[in-house]
Amino acid sequence: MFKKILVANRGEIACRVFRTAKKMGIATVAVYSDADARAPHVLMADEAVRLGPAPAAESYLKADLILEAAKATGADCIHPGYGFLSERESFAKACADAGIAFVGPPPKAIAAMGDKIESKKLAKQAGVNVVPGFLGEIADTEAAVKIASDIGYPVMMKASAGGGGKGMRLAWSEKDVREGFEATKREGLASFGDDRVFIEKFIESPRHIEIQVLGDQHGNVLYLNERECSVQRRHQKVVEEAPSPFVTPKMRKAMGEQAVALAKAVGYFSAGTVELIVSGADKTGESFYFLEMNTRLQVEHPVTEEITGLDLVEQMIRVAAGEKLAFGQKDVKINGWSVENRVYAEDPYRGFLPSIGRLVRYNPPAAGDGVRVDDGVREGGEVSMFYDPMIAKLITHGKTREEAIDRQIAALDAFEIAGPGTNLDFVSALMQHPRFRSGNITTGFIAEEYPDGFHGAPASDALVRTLAGVAAHAAAEWAERARLVDGQLGGPLAAPADWVVRIGKSDHAVTVGTDGVTVDGVAVDGDIAYAPGDRIATVGGKEPLTVKIARTSTGFTLNARGATHKARVLPARIAPYAKHLIEKVPPDLSRFLIAPMPGLLVRLDVKQGDKVEAGQALAVVEAMKMENILRAEKTAVVKSVNAAAGDSLQVDQVILELE
Repeated sequence: MFKKILVANRGEIACRVFRTAKKMGIATVAVYSDADARAPHVLMADEAVRLGPAPAAESYLKADLILEAAKATGADCIHPGYGFLSERESFAKACADAGIAFVGPPPKAIAAMGDKIESKKLAKQAGVNVVPGFLGEIADTEAAVKIASDIGYPVMMKASAGGGGKGMRLAWSEKDVREGFEATKREGLASFGDDRVFIEKFIESPRHIEIQVLGDQHGNVLYLNERECSVQRRHQKVVEEAPSPFVTPKMRKAMGEQAVALAKAVGYFSAGTVELIVSGADKTGESFYFLEMNTRLQVEHPVTEEITGLDLVEQMIRVAAGEKLAFGQKDVKINGWSVENRVYAEDPYRGFLPSIGRLVRYNPPAAGDGVRVDDGVREGGEVSMFYDPMIAKLITHGKTREEAIDRQIAALDAFEIAGPGTNLDFVSALMQHPRFRSGNITTGFIAEEYPDGFHGAPASDALVRTLAGVAAHAAAEWAERARLVDGQLGGPLAAPADWVVRIGKSDHAVTVGTDGVTVDGVAVDGDIAYAPGDRIATVGGKEPLTVKIARTSTGFTLNARGATHKARVLPARIAPYAKHLIEKVPPDLSRFLIAPMPGLLVRLDVKQGDKVEAGQALAVVEAMKMENILRAEKTAVVKSVNAAAGDSLQVDQVILELE
């Protein structure tokens, strides 16, 4: 077995590998950029080596510096994690040439599966179902238009070396191809150093299923069941679960056997994932097609670990050390259900724009009782514009799918993050959505169910009443504290028992008594626990509730079950004389094109004096390696231009003004 492992990565996955390495008694080495000098993965490792400046191209993508770090520290193996160099054939070969074990597949397998065009050809030869499409190189936009027309719309344009949702665009018409082909090429070049694009048929009502494979260096390859990753936004996975509510035992066997056949065809060993697209419209479940093979550990591997009881990182390390798999296909079981939500630094209330900044507050839910948190951040740390916006992964496990989902909802209520915007409310809303809970999901689920954006999860009348009770109880506690003088009660008035709480446009009569709280004459089920200054309030009862709570000048802000509610609280005796809170009308900013996130102004398509139409593309801003097209909201004329292509933009910076 290895004595020292270097992880050529950062954040959550580096911490994940270190935990297993320490369990196995293997010493650990971290590498870091200047932006990560005090990051948790650096502090967690036994040794740490600086690579360079913050940009990945000057640090985590520098293979020579990583190999130098391994040699300097005496590391005898390198785990690449995911992203960065994990699927670079050249890096795996460089490790072998340096006499350092690469904890992953052989270079030839990485090369074979790393090129999406060539991998589809190999998959077809191995007897794996493939999606109809054009697998050759596409010269230019005109050629792309012809190919797309021949295949038949809708089609998907993909960067050949792409992954992680980057370099992908759906085209429903010739206009979409003309507008998106060059952008897809640029994203592929910027993110992967390869601007080749291929086009394939878009499967309607698609479900994204992937098969986890595991092989050793002795020819043994197994499939570890499936994961469903259909809930995606902009082709990036948001929710993953194992097993899939759609896959039958017959499908599982057919998919698994094809995945194993492909792995054996390229001499694969270590952990890997064969991604499939399945037609949800085919009730037989037999219309599944090969998408790609990821020759690395997947972000969503924890859900497979939860239902199989296997530590995939440990298996990867043992395989790299030359050990045979200690179990066979018949030993792979399915124990219960597991769901994973990716917690991203993005603002779902502003069109999911990337969000960066300091984690002023970071307090994940307690692990245990079916709850697991994989992260690589800490309170006070920085979410940087240089790397992926994922903050953490929240994984829950239960005996049933419903139990795993319900544990997600409860854990998300307890997950405290302040500073950058996050998608906590959004993923909680997904978990509560009737369609998701039914299992009737496709990759279009988010776009179909939230066509006008996300505005918070809908709250039932019962939930609103409970929140009103929490707000009044908290107000009573603050009123009682105001009477304390040197630890003794002072002042002539006790905290009032009767309150009026306004949430939204509705007023609720609340009574806070020694025997409980009633709202509109209905008793709140369970005791409310809150003390002045707490960030969390809890409600007991048959359905326990955790509420994130913050005091405001007129009451409290309450966050629970995927939405934030502002509660104005007044003693009942003065409520009739108090004016209702008047909502301010926001200013009209439609005449400005404003940078929705920090980023690089890649392209500006108009100049002063140009007439523009509603929906017309005006500029392209790149943030976190993704290009975002900014469009005109109405017909107008460009009055002034305040930025130029190549400028670094701040959030809310005015790019141009319209009139």
